[in-house]
Amino acid sequence: MLTKKQKQLLNYIGTFQTRNGVTPSYEEMKDALALKSKSGIHRLILALEERGFVKRLAHKARALEIIKEGIANLDVSPHRKNVVIADFKEQPHNLSENKVSTIPMLGKIAAGTPIEAIQHNDDMIDVPRELMSVGESYALKVEGDSMINEGIHEGDTVLIKKTNLAENGDIIVALIDDHEATLKKLRKKGQSIALESANPLYETRILAAHRVKIQGKLTGLLRKY
Repeated sequence: MLTKKQKQLLNYIGTFQTRNGVTPSYEEMKDALALKSKSGIHRLILALEERGFVKRLAHKARALEIIKEGIANLDVSPHRKNVVIADFKEQPHNLSENKVSTIPMLGKIAAGTPIEAIQHNDDMIDVPRELMSVGESYALKVEGDSMINEGIHEGDTVLIKKTNLAENGDIIVALIDDHEATLKKLRKKGQSIALESANPLYETRILAAHRVKIQGKLTGLLRKY
């Protein structure tokens, strides 16, 4: 995962190349990122090169090839209304920095048998603003295939709006007994809550309402292929 500055530089180089047909100079990159010296740009380019995002072309001045960048396309999920999917491709694609929001990647979520509560860490992820809902959001990596018929696959990154309110049919992050977290469809039944899978191989779990805390609901999904 790229740091914020690395991502900013990658986006700036791609946008500049599209507009001008050449790679920006180190001086231009330094000014664009508000750095004090060109040595900082040199370190960022080395880091991008080591991670396989750019390639310096030999014997050419101001020549960088972007190998992989950004978001290939956005689309509305055919399975869920108001849920947007972004597909990532291993090829250049330009995304303006001012169209991106940065949100925390909190860990993994089970789309299957509930796992231990979401692990918190310091990772961040850049997300196109078209996918963002109003309010605080976070991202989780999906493990398991219990929501596959809703178009949610293992390895996907789901975008979650932080809320403790949800309606029947919403896909939510449910915290069970304060230590198990899972991604499921919500059904309220009197004093009980049903957590429904979207895969016939998994059974619906019916729990007393006091055992389930809603931690957020699904608003978007990122998939890399």
